[in-house]
Amino acid sequence: MPFRKVQSERLSVGVVRQIELLILRGILRPGERLPGERELAERMGVSRPSLRDALADLQARGLLVSRAGSGVYVAEVLGSVFSDGLAQLFATHDEAVFDYVSFRRDLEGLTAERAARHGSDTDLAVVDTIFRKMEAAHAKRDPSDEARLDAEFHLAIVEASHNVVMLHLMRAMFDLLRAGVFYNRQAMFRQRTTRDMLLDQHRAINDAVQARDPTAARAAVEAHLDYVAQALRDLRQSEHHEAIARQRFEHARGL
Repeated sequence: MPFRKVQSERLSVGVVRQIELLILRGILRPGERLPGERELAERMGVSRPSLRDALADLQARGLLVSRAGSGVYVAEVLGSVFSDGLAQLFATHDEAVFDYVSFRRDLEGLTAERAARHGSDTDLAVVDTIFRKMEAAHAKRDPSDEARLDAEFHLAIVEASHNVVMLHLMRAMFDLLRAGVFYNRQAMFRQRTTRDMLLDQHRAINDAVQARDPTAARAAVEAHLDYVAQALRDLRQSEHHEAIARQRFEHARGL
């Protein structure tokens, strides 16, 4: 865990500031459990009363939550940028799907550009590691791992852009994507040719980021999400044609 010994100022204030920054930077994530009180106090070099004061402050402000008999967790509400009602509205209208892809195209193009320019060597190593896992998952028949790694790859690039507002906003957007609010990612990975194309596009993004070429990184992300938008349109058109064909088939059979 990424906790360090607190140095100056009132100890509980130092603990609060450190945990705040870990949450702000996305290192501690919504729903993540903090170490036990004794372990955390030792790691941060403070007394348990000072630690309790800090945790109480963070809980009072809604950043942490205590669960009886379980421990202290980062509050889930941090990931709830969209209300349940709005999320359900998104899920029932195709317009929201294509607006979502367009939003990702604009914002992720910028984050890829920033990642190529500002990402540390370690940031880029994380991006490359996830892409290599995508390549390995690509060989499997079950596309679920590849679909999951797709989201992790894009979020790693957002993290490498070092903009905390973008980070928390995009995490919320991907949480909705994982929940199937906008579209089923696995549906896009069912066809082998689509999977091949998507892998090639992610390779182009990774290559540009690793080369620290901001212009190429942005262009690769934009090309990828243009492809996603068109693939979704084609999928919906195919589903529409199939529904009409079934009606004709049932009518021909006299049903």
